[in-house]
Amino acid sequence: MKLLRLPSAKQIFPAQTSANFSSNSKKWNSTPNPNLKITNPILLLMESCDSMCQAKQIQAHMTRTGMFFHLFPVSRLLSFIALDENGDFRHASCLFSQIIEPNVYIWNTVIRGCVKNGFHEMGFRYFVRMVRECVEMDKRSYVFGLKACGGLDDVRVGQSVHCRIWKVGSARDLIIKNGLIHSCCESGNLAGADKIFRESEEIDVVSWTSMINGNLINGLADDALKLFDEMCQSGVDPNEVTMVTVFSACARKGDLRVGERIHEFADNKGMRFSLNVMNAALDMYAKCGGLAKAREIFDNMEVKDVFSWTSMVNGLAKSGDVELAREFFDKMPKRNVISWNAMIAGYSQNNMPTEALGLYDVMERQGLNPMESTLVSVLSACAQSGYMDIAKRIHDNYVKQNRIPLTVILGNAFIDMYAKCGNIDTAWEIFDAMGDRDLVSYNSMIVAYASHGQADKALDLFECLIKLGIKPDDITFVGLLSACAHGGLVKKGWGYFRNMELYGLVPTVEHYACVIDLFCRVGLLDEAHELIRSMPLEPDEAIWGAVLNGCRMHGNVELGKVAAEKLMNLDPKDSGIYVLLASLCANKSKWSDVRMTRSMMRDKGVKKTRGSSYIEVEGKFHEFLIADGSHPESKTIYEVLQEVLLFSKSEDYTSCTCDINAYL
Repeated sequence: MKLLRLPSAKQIFPAQTSANFSSNSKKWNSTPNPNLKITNPILLLMESCDSMCQAKQIQAHMTRTGMFFHLFPVSRLLSFIALDENGDFRHASCLFSQIIEPNVYIWNTVIRGCVKNGFHEMGFRYFVRMVRECVEMDKRSYVFGLKACGGLDDVRVGQSVHCRIWKVGSARDLIIKNGLIHSCCESGNLAGADKIFRESEEIDVVSWTSMINGNLINGLADDALKLFDEMCQSGVDPNEVTMVTVFSACARKGDLRVGERIHEFADNKGMRFSLNVMNAALDMYAKCGGLAKAREIFDNMEVKDVFSWTSMVNGLAKSGDVELAREFFDKMPKRNVISWNAMIAGYSQNNMPTEALGLYDVMERQGLNPMESTLVSVLSACAQSGYMDIAKRIHDNYVKQNRIPLTVILGNAFIDMYAKCGNIDTAWEIFDAMGDRDLVSYNSMIVAYASHGQADKALDLFECLIKLGIKPDDITFVGLLSACAHGGLVKKGWGYFRNMELYGLVPTVEHYACVIDLFCRVGLLDEAHELIRSMPLEPDEAIWGAVLNGCRMHGNVELGKVAAEKLMNLDPKDSGIYVLLASLCANKSKWSDVRMTRSMMRDKGVKKTRGSSYIEVEGKFHEFLIADGSHPESKTIYEVLQEVLLFSKSEDYTSCTCDINAYL
């Protein structure tokens, strides 16, 4: 192609300084022919373009001088606009429509741009146009076509491209074969990917890495690591992408030992640790509990990005060192939504809901849009604190306005939060509105009904779960047995407990605690004690606590003393044990036993924990202890409370008088 002689950059754009067009290395500007030398000043200008403003100026000049109608110059312009992070794909699509006879490189560029910018359906349509217009495709055309299919829900679309590849005889090409493996893995067809992989005469590091990553993204971290071992034994050396994938598999599995072995293997191989590989190793150590090694890697990194900092915040928070995690978070030179999410989740997981909600408020005020996982952590904090206002705002602003879809995970978090905050009806509405539900959804709702004393609804939901063919787990039966205990359903509860083995489940101490609580609530104290004796497990505080409470309810002093003695051995500082025992003895006029219990409390230095309650007023929580006068408005509060009590008594008296008069 004959290149036109054009004026210099300063003559074309006098307002621009040389710094504006500094050379840069970007993914978009790889030419179809790497040996091609570009000498034209406008094309050189295009290679260093870094904004849409500059690109439009160059496009205008190309149009005026006629360069726009030459395929190579316009292909460079399209590459930047479609592929660069500072580009504009909608403008690229309009630009493509103005090209009269695009070549295969231009077609590939626009499909690649669709995939990069998330317009997978549009990318596939461009691929179909290539087929219909009989464009002579190259191997990259099929690879980009397969990538476009990867973002579509219909697996048949990918299969149609696969068939086309076989039809034109391109299935033997290694690049296309790797594209097919990647496509099958993304669609969840690991068997198809493995078949292509095993039957290939030629495979390379990309083939192996695609299979390793495919197993990882489909939740098979163990199989991914086995493939890595097989790859190393076959003599194929891993590349940077392989190492990132393998470290991610170790992090997913949570196996520090395997991660250390792979790290040692990479060191012995003398592999270059790029920023991506170091971040993957750092993340692996942080997630697997190797925080000392993670800190060592972090401190030795010459370059750190937001991922490096976030991995440290996440690892420290999950280990329980929330204060140090917050120090790292505050020192971060740059944060993204994942960084905020890591710190909020750290607070929530460490039972610090007030701090989690406070940080989320700061995040919102800074204009950041939360991720689904952020909202799940915030909803968990709302459930812990009983603070439902933020949860309602999330529901209204994000879910009802379709800004974030109601996925199974998010729906389950809403159910749990609303149930724990006492709003069982809204919890059911969320459950009922969910398009997809999993076992956790049913478990959350069963536990919610159980805790609110609606045993029949919990049992009905369990029967529905069984009819749908969903296999229950340990948590399902904890909720089910708890529902029976709250509803006094002895026969049903005992039946469910005995039938756990039908679902391949062995009763744990939590299940025994529920059944014993059920027996004790209805007065079957001897049966509860007998079940404890026959348990293959050591009874815990929950079991003996249920017995002691049952004895208090039904007046069994002797068994109550046994239960109290067991509890005192397990937790001698729990004041509730002594209070329950004293109450039991007092109800039966066993005053000597009451005095002995109080004497034991004094001797052991146990003090009764003062009762407290929370009340929410205009979005703020206030805590009150028994006879508490510390609140700044205590005087007014007690005056109003006294008026309420007097009014209540007068209402009772009036009601009683009316009934007597009517009777007379």
